[in-house]
Amino acid sequence: MERLRVEFTTEPFDLDEAPAHAVVAREVIQAAELDAVDVGPFGNTAEGGADEVLSAVDALLRRALGAGATRVSLQINVIGEGEK
Repeated sequence: MERLRVEFTTEPFDLDEAPAHAVVAREVIQAAELDAVDVGPFGNTAEGGADEVLSAVDALLRRALGAGATRVSLQINVIGEGEK
C-alpha cells in the first residue's frame, strides 16, 4: 500500500488566537493513525498509509468546515520509497 503526505491550512487566519476550525483540524490529524505529524501556525503536515490519510482528510474537511473554516487548502503527495 502506498504512503501519502498531506499538507493543509485552514482559513480565516487569526494571528492572536487559533480559531476553532484550526484547533479542530489539528485535533483530527493528531488523533488519526498517522505518523510524522507536524502542526504549526501557518501549515500542517502528516504522513501515513493511503487509507489512513484519506480517512483523516475526510474527517478534517467535514469538521473544519463545520467549525467555521471558510477555506481549506490541501495538497496530497504520494511518497516514494526512501522519500520520508
